[in-house]
Amino acid sequence: MTAEAMKAVRLVAEAAAGAPGEEVPRRVCAAVCEGLGVDGATLSLLTDTPSRQLLAASDEAALLLEEIQFTVLEGPCISAAQTGEPVAVDDLRQELTPWPLFGAVACEKLPGVGSVYALPLFFGDYVLGTVDLLATRPHALGEDALDRASLVADAVTAALVPTREMLLTGNDAPAWEPEQVIRAHWFDTSRAVGALAARRRISPEDALALMRAEALRTGRSLPDITSDILRDPPGTP
Repeated sequence: MTAEAMKAVRLVAEAAAGAPGEEVPRRVCAAVCEGLGVDGATLSLLTDTPSRQLLAASDEAALLLEEIQFTVLEGPCISAAQTGEPVAVDDLRQELTPWPLFGAVACEKLPGVGSVYALPLFFGDYVLGTVDLLATRPHALGEDALDRASLVADAVTAALVPTREMLLTGNDAPAWEPEQVIRAHWFDTSRAVGALAARRRISPEDALALMRAEALRTGRSLPDITSDILRDPPGTP
């Protein structure tokens, strides 16, 4: 392990050490950004939708990156979770990505982002989430830096393991910070999926597909569609 990798891994471990469980994801996100020299990071568990749960986003751009992928059901983090391999988009504005919807929407809504990377989080042999990285500059991580990022992802997993029960048990919104954002953008979406599925007598997967289609058709965010369904007004999708 190189000195740079050791420093980045140490920053993640120190960020989590002794921190209250609900603060760990936010602190780890900040440590990842510092250790890898990127401009934003997110942590997500249960990446296979509709059960996916955002844990933390370092800033508004990182949060929007997650919202886009959650809405269009494709993108780097979903591919990383499915394949168990790191995914790199070295030049978001110039590179033709393998995800047509994600590429188009991300370029439109994230004009200041130059590159995106996604790394799987392994719990044993099972991928239970991802860490996403974004940078304003293209080609932010070279081959050596991407290898270093994979080691940092392992440190992220180790930091999250002690707090996993906060997420995986019970029906309450997870106690991650900022709680209001987590509830509005992910926990409430899961509730809306269940409500729409029961109302329409369809599967949760079909309900989420209807919500995504409405978001894409109207240009509104998935949290906005979620709010409509939970308020149960006429004309919900």
